[in-house]
Amino acid sequence: MNLHVSSLEKTPSREEAEAALDLLRRFTDAAPVSERVEMEAAVTSLMPTAGYPVLNRDYPSEFEVDSAYKDGLPDLQNGPASLIVGAKAPIQHVGISNFRLPIRYHTRDNGDLTLETSVTGTVSLEAEKKGINMSRIMRSFYAHAERTFSADVIRAALDDYKTDLESFDARIMMRFSFPMKVQSLRSGLAGYQYYDIALELVDQGGVRQTFLHLDYVYSSTCPCSLELSEHARATRGQLATPHSQRSVARISVEVLEGEKLWFEDLIDLCRIAVPTETQVMVKREDEQAFAELNAANPIFVEDAARSFCAQLDRDPRIGDFRVVASHQESLHSHDAVSVLTRGASFEAASLDPRLFSTLFHVG
Repeated sequence: MNLHVSSLEKTPSREEAEAALDLLRRFTDAAPVSERVEMEAAVTSLMPTAGYPVLNRDYPSEFEVDSAYKDGLPDLQNGPASLIVGAKAPIQHVGISNFRLPIRYHTRDNGDLTLETSVTGTVSLEAEKKGINMSRIMRSFYAHAERTFSADVIRAALDDYKTDLESFDARIMMRFSFPMKVQSLRSGLAGYQYYDIALELVDQGGVRQTFLHLDYVYSSTCPCSLELSEHARATRGQLATPHSQRSVARISVEVLEGEKLWFEDLIDLCRIAVPTETQVMVKREDEQAFAELNAANPIFVEDAARSFCAQLDRDPRIGDFRVVASHQESLHSHDAVSVLTRGASFEAASLDPRLFSTLFHVG
């Protein structure tokens, strides 16, 4: 049998090439599913690429970066002002949030503790600068994280990344859960209470302030409900119980320069102000004691704010402060809230719309 093959030297026209591709597509569409993926990849490889380069898709594990290569890498974050998107306006805070690492803390009672810490680090950005290199914040923090984390070390970390990023203002905030062993009221048992605490250092125009934030969880018995319950007992012999609820106060204080305010000190101040802190270890005698303690300290949310204020006012180590309290009502389907501030550091005409919803304690 004689076969006549067209000359292979002939270059097909565009119409002939498109017809051939169309035939291959129709052939692929009719192929079994098990073969279709491989065939579609083959057809796609024949498609015109409009000059798109063929790139290596294998990870180059042996490739090494030298200084010259690093110097040639593009850096859009530190690019010229012409690259700025939107208004050429200064930004008060730009940086990273929830960068986590283990940090060692000094404590008043238990020596040093290593706690998982969530770090927020921000700096100011001038209007004519495109952005910052955020990894420098993390590198600055790691440079000091192995040391016991006193206020001096926080200052050193802040100094580093404020200098590296050439910013006027900067701040560090570290959030962690602080364990403290507490005794039961009557049974002699003890257990660990965990406190949500944040330590914050702020540098604005060369003026530095240190802030300590604490969420204190307590029980609040309604004074009105208590009186009405006692009235029902006394006048009608009717058993009634006052309503009480788990409540949270977020205490934020400025620690004055040169002063030392331990985490435990701030917790103790809160316990003096509102002694009905929620309990850890409870037997029957402790539960009865807690009921008696609540009856001895009925408290509206206004009372709570003012009680915390009275204790904070008395401590000479504390400057400005803010008390945000939320009584998460068992009577109402809404919460009772209050905000009390002292000093310019915490004054604000507007509140975060979700401020009170964050004052929720999950056991």
